[in-house]
Amino acid sequence: MMCPPKVPRAPHPLRQIAESPTHKLLLKQWLKEEELIFRRIALKETQIDATRKEITQLYCFFFIFHTTILLLLYSAASSNPQTSCGRSWIPSLCSLVFSLLIIWAIRYKTDVESHMEKLLDREKEDGNLLLKCVEELKKKGVEFDLLKEVDALRRAKSLRVGDKVVKQWSARDFVTLFFVAASCLVLGLTRVVLCN
Repeated sequence: MMCPPKVPRAPHPLRQIAESPTHKLLLKQWLKEEELIFRRIALKETQIDATRKEITQLYCFFFIFHTTILLLLYSAASSNPQTSCGRSWIPSLCSLVFSLLIIWAIRYKTDVESHMEKLLDREKEDGNLLLKCVEELKKKGVEFDLLKEVDALRRAKSLRVGDKVVKQWSARDFVTLFFVAASCLVLGLTRVVLCN
């Protein structure tokens, strides 16, 4: 009995890549770029966390300042009620200026946070796109068409359009409105504490 002739098996795609200098170089470059993207993602996540902590500190500082001022004004008004109402514009003006500064700082930090989140999303998209290309290269081996696939990657990167959804109101707007309303309430309380 004759055995059928053995059909030579194609080498594993990773072996093909190891034997092809161009595919091997491309894989090395993509793996390095992938590592850089992951580092940038980790850095941006750390920066976003730090910005969120700063925003929380600003919230706390706003309430601590106004609580302390109201308590001090109340104790001052209790000891000398005649002169306190006439000078109520001084603490009111200080409170208003401080409130506006804190509101501006909160708004600025939330804008920074939003910008960092957009950059983080872009980095994650780049990482996912590169990961797909690396998987395709590992799966296809030498059959991976360098010109076609790399051109498709460049096109996908250049054609990527961010979601341009126009939001009428965002969470940042509600936070700003809340702090403006809280500032107005504090101004009213300052007048009430000093004049009643």
